[in-house]
Amino acid sequence: MADLEVRTASFGELSAETAYKIWQLRTAVFVVEQACPYQELDGRDLEPGTRHLWVQDGTEVVACLRVLSEPGDVARIGRVCVAAPARARGLARRLVEAAHLETGERVAVLDAQSHLASWYEAFGYQVAGAQFIEDGIPHVPMRRTP
Repeated sequence: MADLEVRTASFGELSAETAYKIWQLRTAVFVVEQACPYQELDGRDLEPGTRHLWVQDGTEVVACLRVLSEPGDVARIGRVCVAAPARARGLARRLVEAAHLETGERVAVLDAQSHLASWYEAFGYQVAGAQFIEDGIPHVPMRRTP
């Protein structure tokens, strides 16, 4: 797995099959595994400034995230997930590092599951507000200023 490349595309550049597999992975992790029934397809994937990053193993998408454009030239990193069989191989780290290449000198924000806050701190993020509950899971807002 170490040689798998991070791919990036806007929504319009994604093939229908790749888009489907990204959404399938996100649903498997966030809706099914984490038992959080919510509207996974929120419309933000389609926004012109959104960048999708993913890693494939053969034809399967095994990790992904998206970078959104927020007001004030802020980038929002979200939907970071890795398929259960592909975890502990550094794929999330590689995706976040690639996302920082996409965000450049912009401020980046994210809502981290609270137990992952220290993991994001290793990338320069700092907790930027109070813990909150989203879909039954504790989260903290985080911010990174390059």
